[in-house]
Amino acid sequence: MRITADDDVAVVGAGTMGAGIAEVAARAGHRVRLYDARPGQSRQAVTALGRRLERDVDRGRLDAAQARAVHGRVSVAGSVDDLAGCALVVEAVLEDLGVKRELLRAVETAAGQGVGREVVLATNTSSLSVTAVGAGLERPGLLVGLHFFNPAPRMALVEVVRGDATDPKVAEAATELVRDWGKTPVQCASTPGFVVNRVARPYYGEAQRLAERGAATPATIDAVLREAGGFPMGPFQLTDLVGQDVNLAVSTSVWEQTYHDPRYAPTQFQRRLVDAGRLGRKTGRGVYAYSAEGRATDAEPDTYPRRPAPSVVELVEYDMGPMTPFLDRVAAGGVEVRRVALDDTEVMEELPGVRLPGGGLLRVTDGSTARSWGLEAPDGVVLLDWAHDPATCTRVALMTPRGLDPAVLDAAAAFCQAAGVEVSVIGDVAGGIVARTVAMLVDEAVDLVARGEATATDVDVAMLLGAGHPSGPLEWGDRVGALRIASVLAELDDEEPTGRYRTSPRLDEAISAEENLRDL
Repeated sequence: MRITADDDVAVVGAGTMGAGIAEVAARAGHRVRLYDARPGQSRQAVTALGRRLERDVDRGRLDAAQARAVHGRVSVAGSVDDLAGCALVVEAVLEDLGVKRELLRAVETAAGQGVGREVVLATNTSSLSVTAVGAGLERPGLLVGLHFFNPAPRMALVEVVRGDATDPKVAEAATELVRDWGKTPVQCASTPGFVVNRVARPYYGEAQRLAERGAATPATIDAVLREAGGFPMGPFQLTDLVGQDVNLAVSTSVWEQTYHDPRYAPTQFQRRLVDAGRLGRKTGRGVYAYSAEGRATDAEPDTYPRRPAPSVVELVEYDMGPMTPFLDRVAAGGVEVRRVALDDTEVMEELPGVRLPGGGLLRVTDGSTARSWGLEAPDGVVLLDWAHDPATCTRVALMTPRGLDPAVLDAAAAFCQAAGVEVSVIGDVAGGIVARTVAMLVDEAVDLVARGEATATDVDVAMLLGAGHPSGPLEWGDRVGALRIASVLAELDDEEPTGRYRTSPRLDEAISAEENLRDL
């Protein structure tokens, strides 16, 4: 089974996503029939496509003849019956199981009329079960999920989703077709949220929980995840952009499909926003308030004042793990970092770490709280959160226990500021901001691969291209070390033993076998 550019393709649903999919198929050389039950909607979509193509000509991306050819390949279908003869029909209608089932049953009946070949049906659902969508079809084996990301013409990723009944030949044909269309396909089973929406849940959920408990302001959390974590947008920025109601609906769908697993539980923080009508940019207010131009007017992060850099610090027999490159930046900023063995210290029981001028230690978070080190470090411990790339990050976060001598915090902040970064001081929470988020992303990815729902490579590719993460979670986990990931999760689970932070058994197995997570 193979679908080629000589085959006609139909798209049902001429909204933003459906029109985008039709454009992708037409640009790849297919004749495309676009159908929408709303009168005039398909015609409007074809007209809008013409305007986009004209802009591409003006920008030199297409010549006029190419634009006319693409536009000419898209036609309006007057009814479902007009889809007969197409090799592929993609539905992109309302995200409602009943609506999709009814539509696809009608399409299945109409599209196969007079055709001597099997017609592949595809659903563009983002969170519904492909198995459930296909349950009412005569031949559910011919249904596959094709989850495009918005805007479809620009976004490279397409999730090719196998329902329980999907014929493997159909999934392979769909994968090859997506590749022919210039997209990057990843295959996955019809698991709740598929890959991107499933693995990405902690990115939003952890941020909302941190804000809910007052550990940091949303603007600070966003800034730390952007400027230290390397993510292109902070979670609050992103949910304001796509709509708090849309993001909550996806979280709720995944939570309900997993029988209320606490790992995916929606937050009261987001529910209150939606209940108040604060849906984000589209309503002028979400987490942030927005100007008429769509600019957030209250998104300044908390930043610690500049302090004079210390001339010398001592590194007392300590491995800074994922933050080791940060030491080179501190040294380049004029701070002498003297390495000291424990045997050379006055107190043999001294805790390893960066000994700060005037007392106190700085350590990289292992998931524990700063206050938990009180007995071992009477002068106090300041914890440094992780960064995606310590050699280039522009901000770091510090956690301190209550009652810490301000001089110790000043020294810790000055040590970090010497590397040329901004410093945000947040509440004393297990795992900080970046470390807890990364640990959750990695654990979710490991769990998904362990269940055979997607390959390790496909998970990493999906999160890079579909969510814009700076690294795939499994590659990131290998770089940080599975043991460190498990340590952070264990501390989080101790702090909140609800099951949300449970460690995947497969992560424990990888640690015991000293395996790379990408080799799962």
